Amino acid sequence: MTDHTLTNGQAAPARAPRAWPRRSALILAGLAVVFAVAVLAGARYGLLMLIGLGFGMVLEGLRFGFAGPWRAVILRRDPSATLAQLLSIGLVALAAFPLLAGNGGELVGAHAPVGFAMVGGAFVFGAAMQVVLGCGSGTLVNAGSGNPVGLLALPFFAIGSFFGADHLLWWTSLGTAPIVVLQGVSGLAITLGALAAVAALLIARGPRGAWRLPPRLIAAAVLLAALAVAHLAVAGQPWGVVYGLGLWAAKGAVALGADLSGSAFWGTAQHAAQLQSSVLTDVTSLTNIGIILGAFGIAAWRGGLAQRLPDLPMRAWIAAAIAGLLLGYSSRLAFGCNVGALFSGISTGSLHGWAWFAAAFAGSVLGVRLRGPLGLEART
Repeated sequence: MTDHTLTNGQAAPARAPRAWPRRSALILAGLAVVFAVAVLAGARYGLLMLIGLGFGMVLEGLRFGFAGPWRAVILRRDPSATLAQLLSIGLVALAAFPLLAGNGGELVGAHAPVGFAMVGGAFVFGAAMQVVLGCGSGTLVNAGSGNPVGLLALPFFAIGSFFGADHLLWWTSLGTAPIVVLQGVSGLAITLGALAAVAALLIARGPRGAWRLPPRLIAAAVLLAALAVAHLAVAGQPWGVVYGLGLWAAKGAVALGADLSGSAFWGTAQHAAQLQSSVLTDVTSLTNIGIILGAFGIAAWRGGLAQRLPDLPMRAWIAAAIAGLLLGYSSRLAFGCNVGALFSGISTGSLHGWAWFAAAFAGSVLGVRLRGPLGLEART
């Protein structure tokens, strides 16, 4: 037994256990996951897993997200983290516009039409993400880092995405406009100008010096942009979240004996083939898994995985589950979440990304106000 007594009779503090064995094991485990995916599915998919791990590590490690920053704008007019989002989107656009223009046959943007269901879905998504304080990527990060509300919301998110995809054609039949895509130098200039205009509005409404971003947020914006551009180049499509979650639920339904051949969405040749293929060959699934594992790794690195169960009333847990379902369902109707529609949509020139932004922010105003009545605010 080690003696922790000082010569003057006072008790000496016990030495904290060394962190390097745990952290070394985490690094080796991450590399092993990437190597295993590369062996089982191919080098390209191993690289996508690595990019997904990077997303999770940046989002959790630098505390970068979407729901929390919007909440800060709504409640305190603090725009700093939202400005970092706009900065990251702009950086991606600077690379994505020329990449898409020069590789039209190999790369595609996150382009979708604006319609009634799209706008309504974005509004509902904005409200639901404030209820659980997590968007698509945020729910993955929260679940990976051990957040109890995130762990509850994630499976319901997947189920909602599955049903939302199944019903998508009916919803879009209510009416959609033609897809509008900003392209070329003029399209990039309009996109950057619009991002700057939103940033200027947020700064004008914020406290003095709101334009000064902390180094942490600048680093997060730059790293996230670099990873998003790498994802576009490697995957041939922008970063997304929602499809992978719905696919997991669809695979679960098939495993339980469901016949999805008659589904207007899951029964099509493309998606039916994906249901029969390994999840390791689905781009969105890989990066989603990577986000969860990356967030888990950062939380374990910090030693903060053992999160206490929050003292919430039963109605709060029920609300979190329902919000998870709504997150998945509404994001399918809106053609994406904060990542697939807002981040990737705007950065690749899609008008629907801007419509999504406006509708989801309006929904967030409602969602922030719902947290108290639903019992999701911390008890004092």
